[in-house]
Amino acid sequence: MKILVAMSGGVDSSVAAHLLKEEGHDLIGVMMKLWVDPLAPEVRRAIPTKCCSVEHIQRARSVCKTLGIPFYVMNLEEEFKKDVVDPFLADYKAGKTPNPCIECNRNIKFGQLLVKMKELNCDKLATGHYAQIKDRLHGYGLYEAEDITKDQSYYLYGLSQEQLSHVIFPLGSKKKSDVFALAHHFKISIDDEYRESQDLCFYPEKDPTSFLKRYITNLSRGPIVDQKGVTVGEHKGLPFYTIGQRKGLNIGGLRIPLYVERKDPSTNTIFVAEDGKDKKSIIQISDIRLISSSPDISSLSSIKVRTSSLGTLWNGSLSIRGDCGVFTFTEPVRGLAEGQSIVFYSNNEVLGGGVMC
Repeated sequence: MKILVAMSGGVDSSVAAHLLKEEGHDLIGVMMKLWVDPLAPEVRRAIPTKCCSVEHIQRARSVCKTLGIPFYVMNLEEEFKKDVVDPFLADYKAGKTPNPCIECNRNIKFGQLLVKMKELNCDKLATGHYAQIKDRLHGYGLYEAEDITKDQSYYLYGLSQEQLSHVIFPLGSKKKSDVFALAHHFKISIDDEYRESQDLCFYPEKDPTSFLKRYITNLSRGPIVDQKGVTVGEHKGLPFYTIGQRKGLNIGGLRIPLYVERKDPSTNTIFVAEDGKDKKSIIQISDIRLISSSPDISSLSSIKVRTSSLGTLWNGSLSIRGDCGVFTFTEPVRGLAEGQSIVFYSNNEVLGGGVMC
């Protein structure tokens, strides 16, 4: 089989390529060059743990050279900026908390790379994602990875049947410890200071605050108001706060901790509530995408959801009408932020998901 392998220069994609080569497949390695914040301090842009760094490209190229397969760098800076970064900034300006990794998977990794896969006459696209795809009688199912601590299925709920039909995840059935053992077996070079990137790739900081300050201008301070309508503090700009946040509110003199309960862009106000009173039992959902009609989601009396990757699996019931819906939790939940994704599960199968609104 001819396979296009998405290379990142990390351990996962390197091991995936070695496994596929060992199985006898004809491989082509490709690495995406994505948009990276040009306004970030130069010393921060050089961080080697971020994707697209010179170090990552060199490692990916070295792996492909060892395997004797072609290696290409695919410039997707323009597409990434348009489809991932710009919507990310627009959502923050609107008071939402976006999830850019889902858009990247849908439009870039399994959008642009699938186009390139077909151009190169490859049969499949392989990545180092920790998730599983199973070919069933009525289509393809998406399932959690064997190693639930590394599972990435939450970010993949937006993939269509067409996309799933062309994708393989060689690491989905393996534990992370097995992957490191395979890296040693394949003699893949791993630096003593090797660290996997856990943060967003297009800015160098650990959180988006500095990035947002560089690109969202004319932000104004506003009131922080409790449930009694009393102003208890002042915020520095709505984009710097998210639902469920407790720390960093700079509200002094209170013995009872307060959490961000909601944000109102129309009045530039943040509303806070005491522990428990900020939680919600019902959430509206937009842009619902279902992976498959089997099992029929409407026939399930109870499903589980995650509102963040690797977060708690919450029980509840789902009502869908078109591409919108309502999920009712069996117990109140904190931190249901507009713009974040809610993903539906049945056992270890991903049924689909949507955006909380």
